[in-house]
Amino acid sequence: MSEKIAKMIDHTALKPETTKEQIEKLCAEAKEYGFASVCVNPAWVELCASLLKGTDVKVCTVIGFPLGASTSAVKAFETKDAIEKGATEVDMVINIGALKDGNAELVEKDIRAVTEAANGKALTKVIIETCLLTDEEKVLACELSVKAGADFVKTSTGFSTGGATVEDIRLMRKTVGPEIGVKASGGVRDRQGADTMIEAGATRIGASAGISIVNGGTSQSDY
Repeated sequence: MSEKIAKMIDHTALKPETTKEQIEKLCAEAKEYGFASVCVNPAWVELCASLLKGTDVKVCTVIGFPLGASTSAVKAFETKDAIEKGATEVDMVINIGALKDGNAELVEKDIRAVTEAANGKALTKVIIETCLLTDEEKVLACELSVKAGADFVKTSTGFSTGGATVEDIRLMRKTVGPEIGVKASGGVRDRQGADTMIEAGATRIGASAGISIVNGGTSQSDY
């Protein structure tokens, strides 16, 4: 069971003060435990791709992170650049303000800019930042993500006012149906929390507490 849950974890290090030594440790741990991916900021993609070459561990990075407020063109460029450097999964943040404005067309175009830039070369996950949205907005964000060709919807950056909740995972799963991935991120610190999210419909867990989750311990990390 530990091996199965490890394959659902994106082993994450996104804090701005993360050092090269910490990234090297992250990759070593990902190889040791067999995590699905390492999730890192774009500046570390090339190093991670080099360290993880020849393994099953994917290199995941973040786009328009953490605010989602860069332009679609910048997000598309960031995606292409990350893929060229070895990323095989990209987690992009939607234009949250546009969604709050009810500008569905802009939000869909923003997501599509990334899915088209990825062009099948990288899995795309859409961070909708659930803590800032109403249930209606969460549903709309998920619907637009599916429409724009995303592979996953994801709850949170881990840098806003809250993280993943069981209720949000259930709502997101209900909205996207069985074919699209759902990633729970932010505040998943232990095995019980991860199991609860998976039971609610999550197919991937984003956490810096991956080792604690696999080993049945608890971490105090927010992400």
